[in-house]
Amino acid sequence: MDNDTPQPDLPSSPAGLFDSILQIGLIAALVYACGRILSPLSEILLWSAILAVMLYPLHRRLLVRAGERGSALLIGLVGIAVMLSATILVVTSLGSSVFAVLSDLRDQTLTVPPPPPRLADLPLIGRPLTEAWALAATNAPAALARYGPMLKRPAAWLLSAARRLAAGELSFVLSFAIAAILVGYGKGAAGFTRQLLVRATGSTVRGAELAGLAVDTIRGVAVGIVGVAVIQSLLLGAGFFVIRLPAAGLWTLVSLLLCIVQVPAVILTIPVIGYVFATHETLPALAFAVWTLGAGLSDNILKPLLLGRGLDVPMPVVLAGVVGGVMANGLLGLFIGPVVLATGYVLMVRWVRRRTSEDAQAIVSDE
Repeated sequence: MDNDTPQPDLPSSPAGLFDSILQIGLIAALVYACGRILSPLSEILLWSAILAVMLYPLHRRLLVRAGERGSALLIGLVGIAVMLSATILVVTSLGSSVFAVLSDLRDQTLTVPPPPPRLADLPLIGRPLTEAWALAATNAPAALARYGPMLKRPAAWLLSAARRLAAGELSFVLSFAIAAILVGYGKGAAGFTRQLLVRATGSTVRGAELAGLAVDTIRGVAVGIVGVAVIQSLLLGAGFFVIRLPAAGLWTLVSLLLCIVQVPAVILTIPVIGYVFATHETLPALAFAVWTLGAGLSDNILKPLLLGRGLDVPMPVVLAGVVGGVMANGLLGLFIGPVVLATGYVLMVRWVRRRTSEDAQAIVSDE
């Protein structure tokens, strides 16, 4: 064995071994305590970090005019204002729709259109659904008295979902505030992350390369998937609110979910356009149809512009991230899940391709 090779320092006595065990135990206890303290905020902190990575280029552009703190403060205030405005719009829309239905039930003025003739032809559910619909169309109080007990469990589920939605909206507001703080300390956070990856990989070059790849991947996936979905759902929601579609806020949320899952928005927009043509005049309905179809197809233009090159993520990965994120973290997981899973997928693919190319180069050099 070469005497010049450095050997690891090992405890030379039982006292030294005890000191090492004590140090490791104290470090483990400290890590555990820090994890317990931060665990209630883990999802919010993770989404805040993703937001900070997304917003840091904007922060650098605003540095010249607003300064370090001014830029971070401006980003935080605008983000919080946007989230609060969206929350107010959704709550107002849902509240007005529910209040209108309850008022019509109280005054016995609720009008329900008759069921379509072909509904009864559906197997299994066609006949009972037609009977219930016809009863609601002819005698709403009797239908409510008959089917009301059956609706208690779905109503309780909707109330619980509304509570989770409100908690999710508050989490979004808090995430923007934390993201603004992280953006303000972006240089220090980036340097610490780079040093951590250098220690983990054992190479300065690979650590810096991995840090840059992670940032580019997070930014590309977040903007290309979540950003495009938000823009597309806002365009669709604007049409819903202008045409005064009932429960426009709810349909906007549904369109956001469909866009994140990478499902074509026409699944929602085609029935909505049909409803608008049936309840509105021809000219407003035609204008709404043109706007809605254009907004539904806008992702074909936005994705090539916003999704980073080489970051093509398969739909099953995004769908698994959405479903798993919602099941694990509720509304916040709707955004965290696809971003984290897609980022991990891209990093794994890059790592596999790099190892394959390195092995191929090694074989060529040996020959």
